[in-house]
Order: sequence, then structure tokens, then C-alpha cells
Amino acid sequence: MKTLPLLVVALLCTTPIFAQQSPLQRGSDNISVEGHIPLGARMSVTDIELEQELSRPYAYIGRASILEEGPKGMDIIDLSDPANPEVILRWRLADQELHMNRGGMDVKYFKWEGRYYVVQSFEFPQGPDNDLGAVVFDVTGLPDPAKVKEVTRIKIPDHPGGFHNIFIYKHSNGRPLLLTTVRTGKAHVYDLGLVVEGKVDESLIAEVPVPEVPGRSSRRTSYHDLYAAFHPDTGEDRFYGGGTGGYYVYDISDLDNPELRISLTNISGVDWGHTFTPSPDGRYAVAEAEYQYAPLRIFDLKPALDGETTTIRNPISAWTANWKNLVHNHEVRWPYVFVSGYLDGLQVFSLMDPLNPVTVGYYDTYVGPPTNEWIAVINGAFGVDVRNEDGLIVISDMTTGFWTFRMDGFSGWNGEDWGMPDISSVQKWDNPQHGSH
Repeated sequence: MKTLPLLVVALLCTTPIFAQQSPLQRGSDNISVEGHIPLGARMSVTDIELEQELSRPYAYIGRASILEEGPKGMDIIDLSDPANPEVILRWRLADQELHMNRGGMDVKYFKWEGRYYVVQSFEFPQGPDNDLGAVVFDVTGLPDPAKVKEVTRIKIPDHPGGFHNIFIYKHSNGRPLLLTTVRTGKAHVYDLGLVVEGKVDESLIAEVPVPEVPGRSSRRTSYHDLYAAFHPDTGEDRFYGGGTGGYYVYDISDLDNPELRISLTNISGVDWGHTFTPSPDGRYAVAEAEYQYAPLRIFDLKPALDGETTTIRNPISAWTANWKNLVHNHEVRWPYVFVSGYLDGLQVFSLMDPLNPVTVGYYDTYVGPPTNEWIAVINGAFGVDVRNEDGLIVISDMTTGFWTFRMDGFSGWNGEDWGMPDISSVQKWDNPQHGSH
């Protein structure tokens, strides 16, 4: 992996970008567009997942009908030449016309016993397939699209509405786990090894509760987004969830007995947590609350990790690209945070000084009008991902499609280059030890 000397990268990382996007300058000078392909149908593109091995240059994008008629399924993109990405498969659910709202939402991949799989989540609040949580595909045979095979479907008849978000984690016990949201109640944990072995009915192996929140009915609680990571300092597998009341950290080393470690609740301006991502060492966390004017809040979890408290209320800092808008998702590659910022496109900021986050790069992937049919400031960049091996950045834009980017000075990421554990959302499937370590 090519990297700049640490001091040079640190200087780059802490140099703020003060210019803002405009029709004449859509991006900062250090961000270059490598490739772009439209995918059609306004507001039909959802989340994105990028395989991490350079020998498997594939990206997966969920497709849904957010506001108007659009495809419900998944697109597979070949990135053999990142400057010229190519859609090689458009997979769609049968009876498209009967599925009137939503569709393919979050998408993740995993490797198990030498084969590669993709899990595409689905969310239908009503109508056909409202019990469909996800479709699992075997994608080992790529780049030949004819060799992509549907393996099975995960259905949740007791929790109609599907999986809005998912996360795949290699637990310290060696098993590949699928963490999912449901519309009401606990997060579900599935053993994907059992799923691909044809034992779907046995695959729901654990649940992570949503702590009770005063003034709310427990029947109405749920998570919105999920993350998990191994922590080598304590040997714990930790779950991070944003949802009803705020954000929560559980020890899920013993899947039969998840233990609540930290609650971030009673936060001014936060009634509902969205995305919640820790730093590689678990000390800091980036927390999102998806409503207009909400910044990303930065929390220091050290007081709770040290045993001084179990509840944290106050962020230590915050970041926003434009106070009038809001962020949708983010990926942490310490000290960088890569953001899909709806109307603000791709944004990158640095947490080198967690008390003073600074923007270090941006590119506006959507310069059209906001939508007026839904929340007014939602359109544009929906999903973001980063390939650690070479630093490729990808964005899925709800309306303009798929984008690939490079950032000057960022040619790959390994946490150890920053004095951190080499832990991110990327799972190390071939490591016999732990999923992210």
C-alpha cells in the first residue's frame, strides 16, 4: 500500500477547506472525479458496498422506489477500470409493478469458506414481500453475471416491513454475522454460515435489545443503524446502534447475553439516533441524527470506558458541511470521516483534533433542486464507501448515480499507520483471528 509519510499526511489532514460548492466549483482541488455513470430514475439509488480485494473490483448498489416508480433490486458494477465503471448486472424482484414503495435498501458482502456472497436488504412497509428482509446472492463467479445466483431469502413474518439497515461482522468466534434492524423491537443477529448452508430457519441466533426510554412504549422502539467491531484492548466484540432515544454500545462477545456498556441519551437535539460509528480504538464516536440542521456530533466515550459513568450526554464537538442541510451516512477511516451528505455530496473531514473537526475535501454529486415531496433537503449523495487497499472512494447518489473519486495524499488506509488498531467497517475474512483485527 502506498502511503505518504505520516507527518505529510497529518499536515494535509488538518488543513481546513474553507471554500464551498458552487455551480462553478463543485469540488475542492484535492478531490478528483475518476468515474461516473448515471443509473436512471430520480431518487431510485440507495446504499452502496465496495468489495475490498483489488482482484475483485465490484460494487453493489441497492435500487428502490423512493418517490416515484423506480426499480426494486440491486445493480452490480465492475470497477476494473475505475475511470470507466460498467453496470454488469441489474437484478430485479419479480412483479415490479406490484411493489409500490421502497425496495432494495442497504447492501453488504461477505466471504465464507472460499466463496463470496452479497446480502441485499429490502424494505416494503406494505403489499407484496412486506415480510422480505433480504436476498442473499453467491457472487463468486463474477465478472460473469450469469454466474450470480440467488442463494436464499430471509423473511420476517413476525416483523413486517423488512430490514432498513444491515451490517455484516466477523465475530471473534469466527462466524459471519448479519446484524439487522426491524421496524419495531430488537436488532436481529443471523449466522450467515447457517444461511448459506440452507439453514435459514435456524440462523436467527441472537437479538440485541433497545434499552427502555422513559416516556416511550417499548413496542415502538427500534434501531435505525448498526455497526460492530472487535476491541483488542479488552477482547470484546462491541455493537453500536443508533435508534430510539439516542445511541447504545453493547458487549456482544457472548451473543446469548448482550451486555449494555454505554448509553448516549438525553442529548440536546437528539430524540432518535441514526448512524453511529466509533474510532478504531473505540474511544471516539461519530453520531448522526437525520433531521434538517442536525450536525454530526462527536462524542468522547473514554469516561464510560474507564468506568466513571455508563451514560454520556454531551458531545465534545460537531461538524456540518452546510448548517441548512443534513448528512445521510459516513465511513470512518481515522482520522478521516468520509460523508455522503445528500445535497452536499461527498464530504471529507478530519478528526485529527477531535475537538476541532475540519473539512479537508468535498465534491457535489448533485446540483439539482431538493425534493419537495419528502423532507425538503433530501436528494443527492446517499451512500459512501472506501476501499482500504488503494483509497478508492465511491458514492451512490439517489438521482445522479454512481461516482468514483480519489483524494490527494490518500492512497490507502491502515489504522496502524495512525497509531490505531487496523479496524474499520471492513472485515478481514481471511484472518483466522478476529473479523476486523
